[in-house]
Amino acid sequence: MSFNLPKTDKKRVVIVGGGFGGLKLANKLKNSNFQVVLIDRNNYHQFPPLIYQIASAGIEPSSISFPFRKIFQKRKNFFFRMAEVRSIFPEHKIIQTSIGKVKYDYLVLAAGATTNFFGNNHVEEEAMPMKNVSEAMGLRNALLDNFERALTCAGEKERQELLNIVIVGGGATGVEIAGALSEMKNFVLPKDYPDLPSSLMHIYLIEAGPRLLPAMSEDSSAHVEKYLRTMGVNVLLNKMVTDYKDHCVILKDGSSIATRTFIWVSGIMAQPIGNLDNNHLGRGGRIKVNAYNQVEGLKDVYCIGDQCIMAEGDKAWTGGHPQLAQVAIQQGKLLAKNLKNHEKGKAMKPFKYKNLGTMATVGRNRAVAEFKKIKMAGFVAWFMWLVVHLRSILGVRNKVIVLFNWIWNYFSYGQSLRMIIYAKKAKEVIERERRLASTHWGTDLMSEGSEDISRE
Repeated sequence: MSFNLPKTDKKRVVIVGGGFGGLKLANKLKNSNFQVVLIDRNNYHQFPPLIYQIASAGIEPSSISFPFRKIFQKRKNFFFRMAEVRSIFPEHKIIQTSIGKVKYDYLVLAAGATTNFFGNNHVEEEAMPMKNVSEAMGLRNALLDNFERALTCAGEKERQELLNIVIVGGGATGVEIAGALSEMKNFVLPKDYPDLPSSLMHIYLIEAGPRLLPAMSEDSSAHVEKYLRTMGVNVLLNKMVTDYKDHCVILKDGSSIATRTFIWVSGIMAQPIGNLDNNHLGRGGRIKVNAYNQVEGLKDVYCIGDQCIMAEGDKAWTGGHPQLAQVAIQQGKLLAKNLKNHEKGKAMKPFKYKNLGTMATVGRNRAVAEFKKIKMAGFVAWFMWLVVHLRSILGVRNKVIVLFNWIWNYFSYGQSLRMIIYAKKAKEVIERERRLASTHWGTDLMSEGSEDISRE
């Protein structure tokens, strides 16, 4: 396989990852004197803040996803390739992907983050993460399938395991999915399953620390905890999950919770690059960068967003920036300017993060928001949360569909997408994935790959 990129005298910028940062960078390089190549394992951009609503059957996946090729239609000197990056060879300015090798002049790593299981391999095998659209769809199917099985199973023990839901992680994603599932329990189950008492469904939210939303103030944490407890969520603080055996979540204190719905949203780590030396990595596997988002020790290699950590340069964030969308967007925007200036021989500008605030919602009319010294909770915060997220979704069609779903759900108290749909891959796709999994691993740098290797 080959990238099949046209040869040109323009400098080539290869962007790995089409998340918030990579997408912003690619957009800002429009009409520049660069050939831009975007690489992503999916052919669409996804909007992570609303992934939990897919898992809870609130919105459809296409509402928060947008195809890259649609975004960049009629764009000159731009090319998208669906692939996975496996290795980088900075000394040759070559990256190895699942479809072959490609040469770059500037490489930007923006692959984001993945779920962090903190080295617990067994939990990783058993738990259900919720970091992307595919995982959210899998969780939705599992939830709905468990409800159907609970209605027909003969044993009380199995029924309770099917109806108990355990969520590990008290960050924004954890509290949001807990709130959404609580609303499902209170408003959906009594209508869809009148012969299945909703009182049998128990939702547990487990956090290892002393409070929820550790990235926000104690006041916001207290508000969220009160909201969730009022909604019937069992909030367990200062509790650490150690294992999952025989349909039971095992806690460090020796106690356990029976469940067949084990959701893990307890932290994230940077997407790994196969051959990157540990010297380049910091906390959470994040790639160390300087104030200009340059990877330390690697020429013409940059990293932005959740995948990087800037320990020095931004005095207000000496421990590294939070792994938030705004950080990635601002870094992508600045890097586009810096690359243009670098080509013109002008000085690059160091990155300074402008904190625009944080927010989280737990359900209808319940949310918290913080903007510098301003803190709010309740309906106003919830409404602001709606406006901010609606504006951030790509595509007018997607904005309209999401808004309609929100309005409908608000007045009807019910999600409309409660269907169990398992996708079946075509034989051709399965065989192709099998081939790609066993080829293009860079064992022979110069003999295998694309014609781009010889590009000067």
